[in-house]
Amino acid sequence: MSSTVGTTAGAHAGAPSGAGFRSAPSSVLEADHRALVASFESFLRRELVPLAAELPETADMPPAELRDYVRARSASLGFYAGDYPEELGGSGMPFTAVVQLHHAAGRSGCPLAPYALAGSDGPSPLLLHGTEEQMARYLVPLVRGEAVRCLALTEPHAGSDAFQLTTTAVRDEASSGWILNGRKVFVSNADRADFAIVIASAEGAATAFVVEMANPGLRIGQRYDGMSGEPLFELLLDSARVPADSVIGGEDGIGAAMGNGIDSLSRGRLVVAAMCNGIAEYALAQGVDYARMRRAFGERIGAYQHVQEHLVTSRVEVEAAKLLTLACARLVDAGSEVPENAAMAKLTSSETAVRVVDRALHVHGATGWVRGHPLEFLYRYVRMMTIIEGTSEIQKVIIARAMGLG
Repeated sequence: MSSTVGTTAGAHAGAPSGAGFRSAPSSVLEADHRALVASFESFLRRELVPLAAELPETADMPPAELRDYVRARSASLGFYAGDYPEELGGSGMPFTAVVQLHHAAGRSGCPLAPYALAGSDGPSPLLLHGTEEQMARYLVPLVRGEAVRCLALTEPHAGSDAFQLTTTAVRDEASSGWILNGRKVFVSNADRADFAIVIASAEGAATAFVVEMANPGLRIGQRYDGMSGEPLFELLLDSARVPADSVIGGEDGIGAAMGNGIDSLSRGRLVVAAMCNGIAEYALAQGVDYARMRRAFGERIGAYQHVQEHLVTSRVEVEAAKLLTLACARLVDAGSEVPENAAMAKLTSSETAVRVVDRALHVHGATGWVRGHPLEFLYRYVRMMTIIEGTSEIQKVIIARAMGLG
């Protein structure tokens, strides 16, 4: 599932004036990467906010052609796949900078901002483990914004327990390739993807395959419309034949989906955490601005202790979540990518975002509840963030196991 914010047009002029929250300390990033993050923020304000202002007030999802334009434009400026190596056309950014980009996207309040980044599933498994041929064929177009991928992992009875797979891959004796059969559900981007990374059981072990969407054995089934308006899809594999080099990592990748298809989830969880922190910061700023402006019983409502309680508690929680996410990103750059770290950041940030948006909407009262207000959409949207990339309960399982409790 992608991380896409779709607020309404009237409230997209960027972060509210009350958003006086500091970004990461400047020492965290090298000067050139700090400049790139600042340039991305300028791009959002200069180009995407005006485009978003033209969207219908009640539109949750921007039209496909606009999303495609944003992706291609961002790629041309070096933002879309900033973490990809320069030899593939990326900017070679450290993961700390990537996290800051996603934070900036959420904080902007712009519904087009998340489409300017490569997505919530972190670096593609192809980047982490693909052969040179696979990266040249699939990743270079993706970095250019000319291609879209999707991840087909979840099945009707294999969601959080991702490896109870019924999708199978058996060797095709006639071609030395593979034949895939199965059903995947809740796949984001499937309607606009050029290829899917499919996790299937091959020779008794989970294995990651690249399957092009044009494959005659692959088709899109049911569409699922979520609370936020973003569609998810069912993917049906019916004797989908793929060549031998479709195994991510080559033949050595057979039975290695834990490394080839899934280990990018840790980075994906940090990306989700960063987006959540940005959204929470945006919602908090909305609440602060409104509390400073709105008057009741002769006073600005921000003067009342119960309103202050909502906003002060939110401020503390947002800052704590930001610092945790940033610390985890720095560990990734230092070569200490630990799954429970990402789990703690994703758990904290997504649950914090739900609470902060709820409080900000409550401060607005009926104004924030009305369809068309950005907080009304975010109230629906952030609930999804506690589910994608592993539910909050799954994050707790990961943390508990790291503590020796499971």
